[in-house]
Amino acid sequence: MDANEHWRAGAAGERVSVLLIADPGKPADVAERLAECLPGRLQGRDRLERQWSTCVRLEPYLLAEGAAFAEVIDAVDPSAESEDLVVYLTDLPRREDTLPVVADVSADHRFALISVPGVGGIQIERRVRTVTELAISHMLGEPELAPARAARRFPSVPIASGIRYFTPPGLRRLRLVSGMVRANRPWRLVTGLSKVLVGAFATGAIALATDTIWMFADTMGPWRMSAATVLSVAAMILWLILDHELWERPQSAAERNRSVLYNLATVITLGVGVGVLHVALFCLLLFTAGLALSPELLSSVLRHGVNFSDYLTLAWLLASIATIGGALGSGLEDDTAVKEAAYGARQRRRIDEQSSSSNRA
Repeated sequence: MDANEHWRAGAAGERVSVLLIADPGKPADVAERLAECLPGRLQGRDRLERQWSTCVRLEPYLLAEGAAFAEVIDAVDPSAESEDLVVYLTDLPRREDTLPVVADVSADHRFALISVPGVGGIQIERRVRTVTELAISHMLGEPELAPARAARRFPSVPIASGIRYFTPPGLRRLRLVSGMVRANRPWRLVTGLSKVLVGAFATGAIALATDTIWMFADTMGPWRMSAATVLSVAAMILWLILDHELWERPQSAAERNRSVLYNLATVITLGVGVGVLHVALFCLLLFTAGLALSPELLSSVLRHGVNFSDYLTLAWLLASIATIGGALGSGLEDDTAVKEAAYGARQRRRIDEQSSSSNRA
């Protein structure tokens, strides 16, 4: 579609189509919901009363984080699409120096690249919708299409190929890291570590049958128990990182900041996933202990009366022991489930899959 055809799409009563291209994962989920509500929202602000339509296409973003916007435009080639406007949602973070970038927009090419992690870890859909409407309003040169105060909320600077929007001021790095963790979807890590959960529960169940563990739980106290929990979770995270090669090693000084950001997001994602796994183990082992051990049996070994707090303490210690045992089972886990928690590993996997598909073709 040439430039004249694009401009005719802005005439009164014309139909304007928007193509949302999205990375698999969180961006794809956001794009699907965005496609449902975007036409109605734009229609309500459109003084020309055009007819808006949207469609979604899944396509992994294969360029590097530091790729210039002009390179992205050349790689995507929005002019080859039949739709009037093209918006690409990626889960890859983009930055200018240390400032997180939310979107790059080119009015000439009718193209916008939106970094989903840049909007933060909460209210993602609302924020991405706001940025998308802001980008569309800039592409068409019609500020009234953008939500109120959106342009002031997201600072912008002109760049060679268009305009660049940044995250709002204040806690920008925290916002970016939280967005990256959310894009990693740590809850999927929990469901993917099924073999770890089974192995950890088996370890805890075996330890439950040992009266020495009962006495340890009775005498350790809250500080030692807390230390055991922290060490077991840390050991599990470390084992997952080493066994599945999730740690990013910078190849140059220029890559150091990117590696630090990726590794921080990976550690937090794994921490959330392993923490949830630890809580699940605690609940399972508490139920098992209550079912298998009578108060009379416990009190005969501990030599004092037993109440519910003793079962809680025992399950707490067993969960820590089981988490360490589960780390050994993580070596049996499918790499795909674990590597979805790491940006670098996930991006390399996408590039490898694309290369394999190209070779087969």
